[in-house]
Formats: sequence, structure tokens, C-alpha cells
Amino acid sequence: MKKSVYIFSDGALQRKDNTLFFEGEQGKKFLPVEDINELMVMGEVSLNKKFLEFVSQKEILVHYFNYHGYYMGTFYPREHLNSGYMILKQAEHYSDSERRMMIAKGFVTGAAKNIKQVLKYYGNRGKDLDEIINRIEELLELSSNSKDVNELMAFEGNIRDHYYKAFDLILDDSDFAFDQRSRRPPLNYLNCLISFGNSLLYTIVLSEIYQTHLDPRIGFLHATNFRRFSLNLDVAEIFKPIIIDRLIFTLISKKMITKKDFEKETEGIILKEQAKKTFVEELDKRLKTTIKHRKLPHEVSYRRLIRLELYKLEKHLMGEEEYNPFIAQW
Repeated sequence: MKKSVYIFSDGALQRKDNTLFFEGEQGKKFLPVEDINELMVMGEVSLNKKFLEFVSQKEILVHYFNYHGYYMGTFYPREHLNSGYMILKQAEHYSDSERRMMIAKGFVTGAAKNIKQVLKYYGNRGKDLDEIINRIEELLELSSNSKDVNELMAFEGNIRDHYYKAFDLILDDSDFAFDQRSRRPPLNYLNCLISFGNSLLYTIVLSEIYQTHLDPRIGFLHATNFRRFSLNLDVAEIFKPIIIDRLIFTLISKKMITKKDFEKETEGIILKEQAKKTFVEELDKRLKTTIKHRKLPHEVSYRRLIRLELYKLEKHLMGEEEYNPFIAQW
């Protein structure tokens, strides 16, 4: 399986003959191109045209994050699988409000039901979450009657607001009190972890889209507008609860990340480099973890689940099979 390569140090990315290397304070580190899915650049890194031509040829995406861990942008090589037919199908479904709503509702349903699965998991471990679960079920039922995407997104936001109220009950850690969702800047440690994790997941989904016939610029829940990519935001909604949130709960409960791993700055709170490394190492393990799949005879990794979700969307757009989101069974 190809892997994500994270670069935290400052330095230069360069091409050497038929391979890549990173040169920083600790010298050169060669990067075997055949094993790389994407490069996640966290440090101040320089590169040149020769490097970009090579990664484009090798179909490697380069995702950039700033000092605070916010996603900045992506070098998205020329699509090798993108098809005019699929772009037309995406545009047709986006332009038709009824067909767009059908797909958008699928994303919200998948997100809400996976949120419920996370809450049930911790409810079975002694956390009193029944009231929140019931309210989310009510909101999900009401959302099915949404008349347009804006109304649907309002329900989705309301579901998440109730879900976030459960975080303090699940964690029971005063250092990681939730308070409220804050993004740029995150105003507390927990929000900092959520923002960092979500940014990583958005880029991972984007890398998976690159391996399909889909165009990442045409989403259905998140509006297709002047934003560079939106489909990855849509699909990530389904997986954030079971990949990122569960990971955050584990990191905090096992004290793998503590309040000492953060720095307060004028622009908010940032995660220290070592904690970022811990986060991405554990995320990588989680993405490689395999689970049983109801429709396949073999186990699949969490990362593979994302690709399978995109294939289901393709089939829906082509009229082969109605899209139903992935719902965790544990």
C-alpha cells in the first residue's frame, strides 16, 4: 500500500535522477516514489519545476499546511483518470436540485449515523449519552424533509452542535473542555486537534478522489463556487466521526497528547511539532487498520473505505446503483 509522507522540517524537496529526496538540517533523506501516495508539507520547504514535473509524472499530490497546521493548498497533478463524461454527470446532478439533494442527503445521513455509532460506542462504556443520541435521531429524521441544501446544512450543523456537547462527557478531562466549536483560530486544545485532524482528512479524501474519474471541484452538499475543491469536504463528513474524532478521543484518553503539547499565540492555539507527529503516526495506523466489509469477502482498510465510497458515488452518477453512504457497524 502506498503511504502518506509527512515533512515537518524546513528544507528543500528535489529530484535526483529517478527518485526524490528531502534535504534539511539532518542531511538528505531519499523518498521512494513508488511507495508515495501524497506528500504532506508542514515545514518551510522549497522546490523547483523539475521536482513538480516529476511528481506530476508519478501522480503524487503535494498538500501544503501552514505553521498553524491549517491546510493551504494542493499541487494537484494533471488528472490521469478524469473523464469528460463523469464531469458532465457531476454537473448534471449538481444543476438539478432534486438530484443534488438526493446525494447531499446521503452525505448528511452518513455523517449523522456514524456520529450515532461513535456515541453508542461510548454509551456502551458507561457514558450517559442517550439524550444526545435521541436528539440527533430526531434531527436526522427532520432533515429528510429539507427543501434545499441550505436547510439541509442547517440541520447538519445542528446535529454536530449536539454531537459536540457529548465530547466533554466522553473525555471527562478539564484540560480538553470543548466549550464551543472554534476554527481559525481554535480557542482551546480540543478545537485545535479537531481542526488539525479535519484538515488532514480533507487532503486524504482529495488524494483518493484523484485516483477516480470524479472531479473534486464539483461537490453536492458544499456549494460548488469559487472554492478550489468541495467534493472532498462532502465525503469527509461521513468519515470524520469514525476516523478523526475516535482518534482524538484515544489520543487524549491514553495521554498520548496532553495540554503540554500546545502553545498559545496571539493567533490562537497551535499544536507543537512532536504532537503533530504523534497525531499523524496514529492517523496513519488507523487508516491502515482493516475491518470486515458487508459486501466484500475480505477485510478492507479505512483508507480503502474512502475510495469505495467514491466508487459508489460514480455508480450513482452513471445511473448504475443508488448511492447509500457507508455506515459503521461498531
